[in-house]
Amino acid sequence: MKKIALTFCSVLLLITNFSFAQTYLKQQGTVKQLYVKDKPLLILGGELGNSSSSNNEYMNKIWPKIKSMNLNTILAPVYWELIEPEEGKFDFNLVDSLIYNARKNDMKLIFLWFGAWKNSMSCYAPYWVKKDQKRFPRATDKNGVGQEILSPFYENNLIADVKVFRELMKHIKAVDANDQTVVMIQVENEIGMLPEARDHSSAATAMFKKPVPAPFFNYLKTNKESLMPEFKATWAKNGFKTSGNWEEVFGSSLATDETFMAWYYADFINKLTDAGKQEYNLPMYLNAALNYKKEAKPGEYPSAGPLPHLMDVWKAGAPKIDLLSPDFYNPDYKYWNDLYVRGGNTLFIPEIRFEQGMAGKAFYALGHHSAMGFSPFSIENGAKEETMEVTEAYKLLRELQPLVLKHQGKATIGGVMFDKLNNRQELKMGDYVLTFSHDLNLGWSGKSKNENWPITGALVVQLAPDEFVVAGTGVVVTFKPIAPNARAGIGYIDEGNFENGVFKPGLRFSGDQSHQGRHLRIPEGDFSTQKIKLYTYK
Repeated sequence: MKKIALTFCSVLLLITNFSFAQTYLKQQGTVKQLYVKDKPLLILGGELGNSSSSNNEYMNKIWPKIKSMNLNTILAPVYWELIEPEEGKFDFNLVDSLIYNARKNDMKLIFLWFGAWKNSMSCYAPYWVKKDQKRFPRATDKNGVGQEILSPFYENNLIADVKVFRELMKHIKAVDANDQTVVMIQVENEIGMLPEARDHSSAATAMFKKPVPAPFFNYLKTNKESLMPEFKATWAKNGFKTSGNWEEVFGSSLATDETFMAWYYADFINKLTDAGKQEYNLPMYLNAALNYKKEAKPGEYPSAGPLPHLMDVWKAGAPKIDLLSPDFYNPDYKYWNDLYVRGGNTLFIPEIRFEQGMAGKAFYALGHHSAMGFSPFSIENGAKEETMEVTEAYKLLRELQPLVLKHQGKATIGGVMFDKLNNRQELKMGDYVLTFSHDLNLGWSGKSKNENWPITGALVVQLAPDEFVVAGTGVVVTFKPIAPNARAGIGYIDEGNFENGVFKPGLRFSGDQSHQGRHLRIPEGDFSTQKIKLYTYK
C-alpha cells in the first residue's frame, strides 16, 4: 500500500508540474508565438513608467485608464531594492498586488526585472548592496574610477542577483502558476557599459588577458556561415583565429573591448536566467538600448548589450534567453526591425516612445514581421492624441487577434507603414500585387500640403486567392493581378469587425468610400477593418 501511495503521489506531482508548463514559445512558420494555457497570445501591451509600480495606491489610479485603452498585457517593473530591502528578507507585496489587479482587469503581465542593471546602471540594487563596494565591486574606467555599475566579473554580484531572482520566480510560481497571469520575464533592463567600452576593474582586466572561452569558439566554428555579417567581419579581420586571448583573436580595438564585455554580460545573464527558469520556466527575453547614431563608437552608447552587431555573442553566451528585443527612442524604425529578425530571432517590441505613429508602427511590426507584440512606454502618461491612437489601434487588433495569430510567420500576412518621405509600397500576395500608399497622396486633405505627414500604417491578411482583409489607418490600396494582360476589379468591400475570429460585415463600400471601385481606403485619422473581394478581367 505504501508503494502504491508513493506511486500515486509521483504521478500527481508529474501532473502538477505539467500544469506549470503551459506558458511557452512555439514555432509557427518563420516566427515563435507566445502560448498561454496552450493558446497563442498576441501581446497588445503597454509598459509602465519606471516608478509607477513601486506604489500600490498610485497604481490603483492607473488601472482604469489602461484598461480603457484596450491593452491585453502590462509590462511592469519589479524592483530588487523593494523586494529585498534587507538582505535575506523578501517582500512580495507589490508583486502580488500587480498580479491581483491584472487578473481583476483581465490582463496579462510581463515583469521587468530591475535587478543588477537598469539602463546600464545599478540604480535599483538595494542600499545594502550599493554601500558595500568591497563585497559587491563596481565596474571601473581605465583610470580606476568606480562607476554606478555592478561588475559582472565578481561572483558576489551574481550570487546576490541569483538569490533574489530565484525567490521572485519561486513566488510567482506559487501564487500564479494555475492562473498564468505572468507570461514572460524581462531579465534586467537595457544592459550596457558606459562611459567606456569595457570594465577595467582588476577582475575584468585579468579575464581580458585570458584565452577566449572555448564555448564561444565552438559557437563561432559551428555557425561560421550563418553569423551576422557585422560580427563575421569583426572575426575575419584577424584571420578567423580559434585560439588566443581577446586581442589576439579579434585585434586591439574598441570593438574587441565591446565583444569581450558582451560575452561576460551574457554569461552572467545566462546563469541568472537558468536559475530563474529552474524555479519557474517562463519565457525570458532581453531588451537593448539602441545606439542613436549608427556611427557612434563603443562607450558612446550603452555598449555590449544585445545589439544587432552583437547578437551572435549573446546567442552563444546566453542560450537560456528566448528573445533579443529592441527598445525604440531613435529614428530608422524599419531599419532596426529588419536587424532584429535575423538568425531566427522573433521580433518583440517591449518599449517604444509614446508619440504619434504608434498605430502605424504596431500594424507594421505585427503584419510585416509577425511580431510577438508591441508596447509603448509610460503607457499611463500618454497625451490625449497618442492615447486615442493606441486605443483605436488596439481595438482593431484585439478583434483581429485570432486571424493575425493564424497567419503569422506565413506569406499570407503583411504590413506597411508610411510618412511623407516613404509613402508608397508594393506587396506581392498570392496572385496579386497590392499597392499601398499614404492616404494624403490623394491630395484630398489640406494636410497633404504640410511639411510633415502623420505616420500611418496597416496590416493585410490574405483569406483566399481573391479575398483580403485590411486593417489600419491612413492608407489607400489598389490591386493588380500578377498575370499579364489582366486587370483587377473590386467585387465589393465591406467594413466590419471580427467576433471570435469571424468577420461580421457592416457597411458596404461600393460608392464614394471606394472611389467607385477604384481602391480600398482608410482615411488618415480613421481606424477601420475592411474585407475586399476581387475578380479579374481583360
